Amino acid sequence: MDSFTVRIARWSARHPWRAIVGWLVFVVLCLGVGSAVGTNSARTADYRVGEAGRAEALAAAGQLERKSTEQVLISARSGALDRDAARAAASDLTDRMKRLPEVDGVDAPRLSGDGQILLVQVALKGEERDAKDKVGALVEQTARVQRGHPGLLLQETGSPSISKGVDQQRSDDLALSEAITLPVTLITLLVVFGSVTMAGVPLLLALSSIAAAIGLSMVASHVSPDAGVGTNVILMIGLAVGVDYTLFYLKREREERARSGGRLGSEALVELAAATSGRAVVVSGFAVVASTATLYLASDVIFSSLATGTIVVVLVAVASSLTALPALLVKLGQRAERVQARRVRRGKPVRPARGQGGGRLWSALLRPAVRHPLATLCVSVLGLLALAAPLAGLRITEMSRDTHSREIPAMRVYDRLNEAFPEQRVTHQVVVRTDAAHAAEVGPALREVARRADADPLFAGASRVRTSADHRTGVLELKVPYLGNSDQAYDSLEHLRHDFLPDTVGRIDGAEYGVSGDVARYADYPAHQNGKLPLVLGALLLVTFAMTVYAFRSVVLGLIGVVLNLLSAAAALGLLVLVFQGTWAEGLLDFHSTGSIGSRVPLFLFVILFGLSMDYQVFVVSRIREAALAGVPTRQAVLDGIRSSASVVTSAAVVMTTVFASFVFLHIIEMKQIGFVLATAVLLDAFLVRVMVLPSAMLLLGGASWWPGRPWPVADAADVAEKGAARPWAVDVR
Repeated sequence: MDSFTVRIARWSARHPWRAIVGWLVFVVLCLGVGSAVGTNSARTADYRVGEAGRAEALAAAGQLERKSTEQVLISARSGALDRDAARAAASDLTDRMKRLPEVDGVDAPRLSGDGQILLVQVALKGEERDAKDKVGALVEQTARVQRGHPGLLLQETGSPSISKGVDQQRSDDLALSEAITLPVTLITLLVVFGSVTMAGVPLLLALSSIAAAIGLSMVASHVSPDAGVGTNVILMIGLAVGVDYTLFYLKREREERARSGGRLGSEALVELAAATSGRAVVVSGFAVVASTATLYLASDVIFSSLATGTIVVVLVAVASSLTALPALLVKLGQRAERVQARRVRRGKPVRPARGQGGGRLWSALLRPAVRHPLATLCVSVLGLLALAAPLAGLRITEMSRDTHSREIPAMRVYDRLNEAFPEQRVTHQVVVRTDAAHAAEVGPALREVARRADADPLFAGASRVRTSADHRTGVLELKVPYLGNSDQAYDSLEHLRHDFLPDTVGRIDGAEYGVSGDVARYADYPAHQNGKLPLVLGALLLVTFAMTVYAFRSVVLGLIGVVLNLLSAAAALGLLVLVFQGTWAEGLLDFHSTGSIGSRVPLFLFVILFGLSMDYQVFVVSRIREAALAGVPTRQAVLDGIRSSASVVTSAAVVMTTVFASFVFLHIIEMKQIGFVLATAVLLDAFLVRVMVLPSAMLLLGGASWWPGRPWPVADAADVAEKGAARPWAVDVR
């Protein structure tokens, strides 16, 4: 019975122009609809987790939420500050800022301790997440005041301008990443196929899939808000899997063309490829989708955004390989057949189709597993465990504002601000909400908190207590003269949460309270992720096991797949810790070590790697099982399957590694870490796990690899070709 992939391929092969035009129309429609509905960006409330999130929600309910602020530093260009001129500039700036509709208020100017910098702080209206879109108007006014006072230096910083600078840097970085990956990918494909036309097909389909996915992700954002990382992950994952899926299909079609020796036409070859590699692509794609969907269990808007982008682009890439690709292959195949026919008529020799062989290199690489499977398995596993050993020292933190690149102008001004006004470095926001009967107790309790903080050297002053209109909610801001990523900043948070608050506001009956602010967010987010980690990993292991068992009807292979994925992920994480938590590689990879790993990196690695590893697992084991189904003994089936898939696995790994490694050149430290760990994981998985560990394990297990089922002989592709069957896709690879 024809499979779903064969039926789609057959229709596309018989109606190639309809399929190609239909795909282009689909891409254009996706972009058009996406542009029409726009992107639903995540709001501030979507990011709230832990105690910090609850405190922010309490403050928002009382309309006392924290305002986004910009700071303008006024200093002398050289020499001592002319204070009269600085005050005049500050007055001019204040008047201009107050007239802006984006501005909520302007604080009175403050002079630094050394008397050399005057600070003007401006609060913005509206959502914290929207502030970066409004900051342009403030920067323009600062520039105008600068032109009016050329003897002074006016510099602006703040969370909004830093966020805008980070966005611009991310955009520039992605352009650099594309400039690296596209040429390298094209060169890799040229080496694989030896043809510009054939090399261009995977790249064009991947790019069109990315375009369609970007449009669809805009639509999907109205169900799951976009955290601003969707496009990044679509570009990264889309190019990797888009090229890989097309590569799997293309290589199989060329292999069958070479094997048939001209006895099968382009349509039959495409259908045969659909029955084998086409099915592998579908299984791999849905494995990535199922694995990635476990990120939704993290209950985090950023992970949800990453999951949505990955799922959309993978599904689109699978669709392109099943619809547009067969049509393109038929048209290219028919053109090649016409060229061959003309050569025959002219008496020229016919060019043989390039097939796919294992090659001497892969025979040499497989030799240890073939001759000494037990020793190879033990050494390989011990090597992976050794690479994973640095995980014992893993330190996970939320990457704070202090970790951003100093190539962003606002970050350099931020450093000047922290040096001149240390009390501006960290602000804790204490929020209390109670019922009307106890509203009168809120103010005194918060003032007692301020009194205790004043006696603690970790704090540097407190604001006045602000209360809501109904007096049920109160807010107190406490200053800390240490950087947000310092131990002292985290200690001050601990003092508040575990010492000061329980003995003050905690004594108010029925009161809800909490501490928010940047440091509280940095502390609560990793804690939130650690709490969700067992659930996500448990679901991930279950999904991976279930997908492998479904694909190969083997519990043993399901267990092997889970163990191998854990090994490669752990080894890649161990290398990440070794490189990024130390300082020895800073100059080599152009980063400043924070002594920690970004809190999102490990979970993202596990989920994405488990999905992407299924590409290799499905493709390699499918070829092994296909040989076993044709009656080949398991030992020979393992060797034949790995040799026949070696070329495409190598090419796919090079493409994926190039895409991920290009992110190491980015400035954002967390993106560097993600790029490094994914590139490392793919290399380990493709060249160690699938060449050493997997074949060694299967050779040792023999027929037990297929438990509880067993392969049974069926007609293979060569039999079909010899019999001239009308339906060569009848090879059973289920």
